[in-house]
Amino acid sequence: MDQPLFRRARDCRVSRISPADTNKFVMTVDPVTDKAPFLSVVEIFEPGGKTPLHKHDQAHEMFYVLEGSGRAHCGGATYDMEKGDTLVLPPGMDHVVENAGSGKLYCLTVMVPNEGLAELIRAGMAMALDDTDRAVVSATPS
Repeated sequence: MDQPLFRRARDCRVSRISPADTNKFVMTVDPVTDKAPFLSVVEIFEPGGKTPLHKHDQAHEMFYVLEGSGRAHCGGATYDMEKGDTLVLPPGMDHVVENAGSGKLYCLTVMVPNEGLAELIRAGMAMALDDTDRAVVSATPS
């Protein structure tokens, strides 16, 4: 990447990895096509939604809560998360992030290096943003 990357939220790929998943991803930086050394997404968790228990062997992962409330289980501890909170996970740490509120949970999620997540998202099912999602992701009034 030798030029600045500028992308509007309305132009981002929106995908769900598998039909049974309870979260979708708005890919703001795609390391595959953008040639960036990291992945950046807005992860949208439906009420009651969560990631499966997993870890990343080489990647650091950061979650920044944009809207809603969540709970992270990692490193033998549980962290209640709310708007403005940041959680950074080191490589190799098993973790689950879940929506703990009655509305959707929105997290800016960054992973360095990508470690294959972008490819999973790219291969997933195309999704759309609803009015609530657009209001959070692109600051467009609902």
